[in-house]
Amino acid sequence: MTRETQLSEYLRARRELVRPADVGLPEGGVRRVAGLRREEVALLAGISADYYLRLEQGRDRNPSAQVLESIARVLLLDEPATRHLLDLAAPAPRRRRRVRREVVPDGTLRLLERVGIPGYIEGRYFDVLAVNRLAQALSPTLRVGRNRLRDLFLDPAEQAMHPDWPEVAPKIVARFREAVGTDRDERAEQLVGELSLASERFRTLWARHDVNLGRPHVTHMLHPQVGELELDMEKLSIAGTDRQMVVLLHAAPDSPSGERLALLASLAASEGPAASAGPAGVPDDDGVARAGTTSGTSGE
Repeated sequence: MTRETQLSEYLRARRELVRPADVGLPEGGVRRVAGLRREEVALLAGISADYYLRLEQGRDRNPSAQVLESIARVLLLDEPATRHLLDLAAPAPRRRRRVRREVVPDGTLRLLERVGIPGYIEGRYFDVLAVNRLAQALSPTLRVGRNRLRDLFLDPAEQAMHPDWPEVAPKIVARFREAVGTDRDERAEQLVGELSLASERFRTLWARHDVNLGRPHVTHMLHPQVGELELDMEKLSIAGTDRQMVVLLHAAPDSPSGERLALLASLAASEGPAASAGPAGVPDDDGVARAGTTSGTSGE
């Protein structure tokens, strides 16, 4: 998909989400389009209707930042969404992103086991690259080689463990769009295509073109052994990697969730070392399952 096509889709999707009343226009009369008309966007942005039409049709490759910022104001885009709009209009890089294997730094792997709470490493495309014993005990799908986005939208068992997933889903999709950015490679296109075909919910959310709706800081889970858990979620960027994140889940020790998490840790310890995560996961002596020979993706 070209930058021009992405820009066209983004403008159209965001225009359809703005109601006339949101920008001070009357709602009356028969409207044959969702949201604003192209002519209304052009008028409010101070540009010609023909020029805006060319932008939405992908026929103008060099819109100025001033024009784009005026359109962003009309479309009620926040700062991250405006930045995404400007990125879409920027010249495309001459070299396409290459798909490369993601490698988690050794120090991060050691940290993952020593933190003493459930944790895993999430790659650029939300692949699970490494996971500690407590995280494996927390969720059966937290396994190396699994993809968090795919599991949350396609696995009914995963959805059942997260009763708030319908509210969290828009934020996850928006964060994924931000993570893959505008330079889509084969891996991103394949994952989006698969989920769009298999999940109507994902397809609808992806078509909105939301970017960065905020990150979920609390996750609710229904664990089959210890019951309801309300856990704080921390996502920490790993320096020197292509958007890899350490994801940590924790609760106050004296809270009900903290006590249940401690019980889960005790149960996991009594069961002995974690089982292998399959051919893509190699559990080491430190109790962390990590990516073996499976190829992930990383940009140059």
